[in-house]
Amino acid sequence: MTRNGKHLSYCILFTVLIICLLTSTQVQAQYDYIDISNPFLKKIPIAIPQLGTGSGNQAEKEFARASTELLSGSLEFTGYFKMLDRDAFLIDENSQWTASGINFKNWTAIGAELLTTGSVSIQADIVEMELRLYDTFKERMIVGKRYKGWVEDQRKMIHRFCSDVIFFLTGNRGVFDSKLAFESKSDGKKEIFTCDFDGYSPKAFTNNKNINLSPAWSYDGQWIAYTSYIKGGPDLYIRHVKDKRGTVVAKKGINTTPAWVPGKFALAATLSYEGDPEIYLLTGTGKIIKRLTKSYGIDTQPTWSPDGKKIAFVSDRAGSPQIYIMDIDSGYVERLTFYGNYNTSPAWSPKGDKIAYSASNNGNFDIYVIKTDGTGLLQLTDNQGDDESPSWSPDGSMIAFSSTREGPSRIYVMTAFGTDQRRLLALPGEQTNPEWSGRVTNN
Repeated sequence: MTRNGKHLSYCILFTVLIICLLTSTQVQAQYDYIDISNPFLKKIPIAIPQLGTGSGNQAEKEFARASTELLSGSLEFTGYFKMLDRDAFLIDENSQWTASGINFKNWTAIGAELLTTGSVSIQADIVEMELRLYDTFKERMIVGKRYKGWVEDQRKMIHRFCSDVIFFLTGNRGVFDSKLAFESKSDGKKEIFTCDFDGYSPKAFTNNKNINLSPAWSYDGQWIAYTSYIKGGPDLYIRHVKDKRGTVVAKKGINTTPAWVPGKFALAATLSYEGDPEIYLLTGTGKIIKRLTKSYGIDTQPTWSPDGKKIAFVSDRAGSPQIYIMDIDSGYVERLTFYGNYNTSPAWSPKGDKIAYSASNNGNFDIYVIKTDGTGLLQLTDNQGDDESPSWSPDGSMIAFSSTREGPSRIYVMTAFGTDQRRLLALPGEQTNPEWSGRVTNN
């Protein structure tokens, strides 16, 4: 098979030939391994030995080593697992890796509760990869898949397996099919960039050498809306991710802070062509449907509830920026935040029960979460520079944000409870305002 037929044969090579290795009883997800709602989650010790090879040639060995590291790093990224040191393993890389050949006591003896095994084989530029997950105490395989694809599909295959693992353990698909968009400032200009969930492969989405702000993904990951000053004023751009076609909303005043309606080709945005900055509902082609907020002062930064029935937004109608919630049908507005004198950048959680936001109380900005009824206020970051612009992962397990804790603003991630805070990536200049997509399977 040649690369000329790659796009036509991709589904055959990668999507169709995903063969389940489990029996019908084993394939049922358990969901009792990891309680993602538990803020005191205990990380599961997992052993990830080197993947085996078919022929054992150098190319396969190098591919297997890289695949093992990618598998380990991707699962560790979730915050659910404790990776065990390979130097502590009681076996060598030539051991048998099928269930009948595994001495599970060798793994429970070093504390491993889960074990991955697998192998890769390469012919020409086509890879076959077999991956398994075992429960070492129950001594059984709980996830097993076989993939076939191009050599460059390595990340897709590993992440597909990781998604299956997380689904079995939690009932959610995780973050492996998601991306982030963010602002990157260099030489006084800001461009919109995108990257994979783990910071891999950052790419410029805009390249107009101007100021571009507030990227927002459509629910299906096919469109990004953002504000750009390329024509002088803050206009709203709605662009398709792949072919870059789209619409410009260039009304008098400001056109900014877009937020897509869940499940619809429509969005909310802040416009000021009628006077004060207010929030409007627009079609995906930029046509105004209706005005949502009506108050003196500034209403901005909308974020939708997962059911699309409410928005949270920032308003200074009470004197200082605070977070409010509006019911779309009735127009009823209720103030959510009272702690802090400057609360901004709300982000509604995928489960619909919480809102993350940035808050300052006469000092640095930190990230907080609060239940939508105003209870359960929880501070996630603590005076490590300015921590701003939170954005939830599509499964609600993680939050991306920007921080100046190391000097220049960078993009960081943490669990939904504020643990495992670490930098995602660093590009020249500064990176701010991350926006996590939903599941993106074909971009």
